[in-house]
Amino acid sequence: MFSGFKPKSELFYALFTSASQYLEFGAKTLTELTSPLADTASIAERMVEFEHECDRITHELFRTVNSTFVTPFDRSDIYMLGSTLDDVMDHMEAASHLVSLYGVRELPHQLCEVIDTLDACARITAEAMPNLSSMQGLEKYWIKINELENKADHLYRTCLASLFDGHLDALTVMKLKDIADELEDAADAFEKVAHVIETIVLKES
Repeated sequence: MFSGFKPKSELFYALFTSASQYLEFGAKTLTELTSPLADTASIAERMVEFEHECDRITHELFRTVNSTFVTPFDRSDIYMLGSTLDDVMDHMEAASHLVSLYGVRELPHQLCEVIDTLDACARITAEAMPNLSSMQGLEKYWIKINELENKADHLYRTCLASLFDGHLDALTVMKLKDIADELEDAADAFEKVAHVIETIVLKES
């Protein structure tokens, strides 16, 4: 009932938008791993830089929350949204780092499709985030993210079935499963971001 008195703090929305843009940069960089000729070390280094930028944004967001008397919506939701955006980048960076450390030259086609799905999630999230300030036009966003996460989940399970069918040595299976787990966790984190935004919109409507 007091939503009309809440400040429209542009800084909060700018930080959320900035974080989502770095996720878009990171996911697009991650798609380079789908090429057998990819420079995995360079990709991992760039992903670390994006991860550091997301950390910086998250810390600035939390400092802003702690120094602001009245926030545009629940503090707990601000913390949750900031944390889950950061989680997405953490998992994508970890996946790229594992590909480089393990010396993986070619990913299973299912994981390449998961990476493409993450790229779509990042693009849609970055497009939707500026609408958070108005709370308008976001329902299509979280519905689409849910669909993409379901697709990533199916690809992940299909990949695991292929990894464990006996055609690969145990060490290779372990390496690829570690990478698959991080990519799946990134997809889950994108869906969690969408769930948090849905919760915020429903609370504020």
